[in-house]
Amino acid sequence: MKYRFVEHTADIAFEIYGKSIEELLKNATLAFRDAFIFADKISFTAEREIELEESGENERELFEYALYDWLNELLYLFDAEHFAPLDAEVKAEMGNGKLNVAGKLKGGKLRSEAVRVEPKAITLHKFRVELLQDGIRAFVVVDI
Repeated sequence: MKYRFVEHTADIAFEIYGKSIEELLKNATLAFRDAFIFADKISFTAEREIELEESGENERELFEYALYDWLNELLYLFDAEHFAPLDAEVKAEMGNGKLNVAGKLKGGKLRSEAVRVEPKAITLHKFRVELLQDGIRAFVVVDI
């Protein structure tokens, strides 16, 4: 499973899964896409790049910062550049208490008919990243 939507009263919530931080961020992009965009109304016509550098005390904290910042980048591109992400390629390197992430988003121009619902903010309400034996699980609530 890549992600699943979780019932939430006023916002949109989802759990995201990945065997690595790269897969977690890719699946976060897919969850964002499916929550806010009618993907069938977008053509692959553009690419955007995301670069993150995170510092933290441990692996879980680094992943948490990376996921939060990644989702905020998606939100910025959605709002400011009217870019709809449809898929992502992600590479990450970790060392010396730092995590460097480079991502390439593939998508297209966001038009009003392609907007399922508008996200307002990535919240810290119940936001968490858990390291499991077989990968990573995260929980995210997005204010709409």
